[in-house]
Amino acid sequence: MKGLNKILFLFVALIFLGSCKNFLEVEPIGRVSNEDYLKTEDQIDKALVGIYATLQYAYSNGSWASIWFIKNLPGDDVLCGGGGPADQPEYQYIDDFKIQPDNKKLETVWFNLYRVINQCNTIIDRVDANTDKKKQQVAEAKALRALSYFNLVVMYGGVPLRLHNPEDTTQYAMPRATVDDVYDQIFKDFTEAIPDLPLRSQQAAADRFHMSKGAAQAFLGKAYIYHKDYDKAAQVLQQVINSGEYSLEPNFKDVWTKETEFGNESLFEVSYSAAKVYNWGNFPWGGGNQSNIEVQLQGPRPDIFDLSNFKADSLLGFDILPGWGFNMPSRKIGQAFEAAGDTLSRGKYSVLSQQKFEQYGGVIKNPNAHDYEGYMRIKYTTRMEETNMNGTPELNYTTNWRLMRYADVLLLAAEAYHFLGDEATALKYINEVRQRAGLPDRTNTNPDSVFQYIVTERELELAFEASRFWDLVRWGLAEQELSDLGFVVGKNEVFPIPQDEIIANTAISQSDQNPGY
Repeated sequence: MKGLNKILFLFVALIFLGSCKNFLEVEPIGRVSNEDYLKTEDQIDKALVGIYATLQYAYSNGSWASIWFIKNLPGDDVLCGGGGPADQPEYQYIDDFKIQPDNKKLETVWFNLYRVINQCNTIIDRVDANTDKKKQQVAEAKALRALSYFNLVVMYGGVPLRLHNPEDTTQYAMPRATVDDVYDQIFKDFTEAIPDLPLRSQQAAADRFHMSKGAAQAFLGKAYIYHKDYDKAAQVLQQVINSGEYSLEPNFKDVWTKETEFGNESLFEVSYSAAKVYNWGNFPWGGGNQSNIEVQLQGPRPDIFDLSNFKADSLLGFDILPGWGFNMPSRKIGQAFEAAGDTLSRGKYSVLSQQKFEQYGGVIKNPNAHDYEGYMRIKYTTRMEETNMNGTPELNYTTNWRLMRYADVLLLAAEAYHFLGDEATALKYINEVRQRAGLPDRTNTNPDSVFQYIVTERELELAFEASRFWDLVRWGLAEQELSDLGFVVGKNEVFPIPQDEIIANTAISQSDQNPGY
């Protein structure tokens, strides 16, 4: 029966995948029907760990349906890459705006986000928050549910708003909520969660993969920005800034290193580990991988980039291993760094031009390769130091995805203040980010100029961080910047509701599908 697996997953909640770092390894905790389940703080902690394991899978899995990569693909800073149009075609279709409702990558993203929501609902509904610790645990579940709904509403528009898990198949059918109703629930969950969440400085080092007060505030501020509630966004983002809990890493090149995981700039990240020392025989392609397999997928492809004589360590300070060639940088983003004079710090550790690659001993073997436009991506590349060479290097990358960092907070705050007419404060936060990049301060307070500064800074600072496309959409600039890539206004602002969801959910019909699909 079509859609049956999707429905059954709603009833076998909290059967968790794998783990993240060693501190995420837990024993199986049983089914939610157990009357004694989620009574103790320890049980709830294990349930929360399971949610983070699901997030880990959702952002990197052997079925190649990473939320991270998929949110990057429609932007003009990213090209799909890989071995050609037939290599992971459903990724290629997203990149080329040839998107259909039966795209299995988008269906898997939808399913994984609802799986997180399902697990959060179980904690929120079942836990009697009669201690301060349990209040914190319920708050964490609410914040993670809000983050999942934020991803869903941004990517798909209005979606079914499941706040309680169905007890039988008759309760599964649920219509799409409006976009405003989904945002209202996001605001409610974050707002209720924040008072009971700890500051990052109150978390033990081993617990910093958990949602903190500052992370929830930052995501709430981002949601307000997307909903154009600029006054509320400025208030909550200013609280993050004033907290003193976060700061920019002094050097842009250090933002993604192992040494700065959960560091000064990081508010929230998905964690990975090489502790399992995977090889081709034991890697769990079906799910539960602790390592970040998506990093290998997105490293420089050896039939394009000959790295054998490339002196990466001399140029960048670290060595690069070959990957499988997805997530290629566009010529447009490479030229944007050059046009901005942003090539010594931020540009250097984001993209590498063919000229510079060849200058340091690299060889371009196939300049006409699929989606190669003269640049290699350096940000989130396949660093030798980020894998375990005792196993199969391709399968053991430990790279954490930084989902929210302080530079993003500053630029979101700048945007909020700009739309409130406070250009001086907007420039203050723009310039804080630029100073780290070694660039001169912006001084022109003309509102049109300040807005363009924000557009440019977010394009360069957050390149390849799943931001660019969604920024263009909410600014109304997607048609201007992306129409030559296939973007269709009135259609491609969101992805289609997955066809399997329409089949399984009898409260949604084909007439409820997003326009154009």
